[in-house]
Amino acid sequence: MAAFSNPPLSSPSSPSPSPSSVSRPLLRSSSDRAADSSSLLASPPIVDPHPSPPQSIDPGEEHVEIANSLQESESYEGLPSPAALRSILDSAAPATSLPSPPPVLAVPPSSPPRVVTYDDDDDAVPLSLLHLSFNQDHGCFTAGTNRGFRIYNCDPFREIFRRDFDGGGIGVVEMLFRCNILALVGGGPNPCFPPNKVMIWDDHQSQCIGELSFRSEVLSVRLRRDRIVVVLDQNIFVYNFTDLKLVHQIETVPNPKGLCTVSQHQGSLVLVCPGGQKGQVRIEQYGARQTKFIMAHDSRIACLALSQDGRLIATASSKGTLIRIFSSVDGELLQEVRRGADRAEIYSLAFSSDMHWLAVSSDKGTVHVFSLKINLGLTVNDKPRPAPVPNASISNSHLSFIKGVLPKYFHSEWSVAQFRLQENSQYVTAFGHQKNTVVILGIDGSFFRCQFDPVTGGEMMQLECFNFLNPESL
Repeated sequence: MAAFSNPPLSSPSSPSPSPSSVSRPLLRSSSDRAADSSSLLASPPIVDPHPSPPQSIDPGEEHVEIANSLQESESYEGLPSPAALRSILDSAAPATSLPSPPPVLAVPPSSPPRVVTYDDDDDAVPLSLLHLSFNQDHGCFTAGTNRGFRIYNCDPFREIFRRDFDGGGIGVVEMLFRCNILALVGGGPNPCFPPNKVMIWDDHQSQCIGELSFRSEVLSVRLRRDRIVVVLDQNIFVYNFTDLKLVHQIETVPNPKGLCTVSQHQGSLVLVCPGGQKGQVRIEQYGARQTKFIMAHDSRIACLALSQDGRLIATASSKGTLIRIFSSVDGELLQEVRRGADRAEIYSLAFSSDMHWLAVSSDKGTVHVFSLKINLGLTVNDKPRPAPVPNASISNSHLSFIKGVLPKYFHSEWSVAQFRLQENSQYVTAFGHQKNTVVILGIDGSFFRCQFDPVTGGEMMQLECFNFLNPESL
């Protein structure tokens, strides 16, 4: 999933909400917004797909404190059974809606952040962006600002809602598809929450219902319906969503960008992150209980992407010239494409939903779309393989020796389509829900929707352009 945040700013930690009472687990889906706010739901326990015990945590290492107000003696009387819960969710949610997240342990803060309303042209608190990221299906995106956070719909483009806090910035905002549960991390010169805490925010209640606390700054968060993944500079922690129980800890090389990505299809979790040495990628196959390592590049990993089903991995290094696509099943290199010859900082990589295309954005001001020549098989259980070369006869021609003599640059695979933007500005990209469209977000507040021709390629056609920080452009 494409995302970026501005570099962290050193600032004193803000006071964090503390537990004030014991509460039962709460589960609220987006369809519950119109329902009675007093309704309580509980979900059945989720089977841990990684049954091996988690690594022991040395007290001297990054220690995790979990705000957990549910005592072991707490009674579950009065809550629906798992079968009743499934019946409630099935009847409440429309056929096209996504399943609700599991409950998290409620921790009502004693002094929750005060939600206020700012005018966009308020000179007293000038608006600045701290974070941009798409949700899991790229249908929405979040913007963390020095005032709070905002949620936007991509197609059609519109602001869904915003939450401005009294004097507090949000440096990380992670959605869980389209439900009302978000993960927030404070950021900016005046963070709303301490930057070393992940706050689980229920927007239906406009309050935090859980938190995870660490000894160093949280760089990114990834959510699934059954897991919360927290990324620090040299550690990654994986938690159950139901009870915030730590199930796995991973050590990485220094990871200042907070690189980590997880699969989103229902079933076993696939997690990809930097490995234990420069240029290495680590693959955690929780269903198969396997850990694999790939030496993807000679220099450090600068960007990662994972397909929705977890079978394809795209990587870019700090050089930013080549992007490589691997199979997560066996680590095989499936394809290598070239962005350009000059060094560049890669900001985002994104697979299309059908895994036929890959989008890349960089500081060179161009978004590239590459065609993926990969045999995906017939089912999600098939191993991806490199597609056969359509014109294999060239290997027997009198020109075949050129491929072995000329530098690799001259027989590289180049992008099919491009879209030009302002150079040296940060952009993240993802594929739109309309066929052959790309959505581009800029740290300057720009929103572009473009369309590419899959046959002729070339320059993409701009369909829409807005500045989501400027209401006059909407």
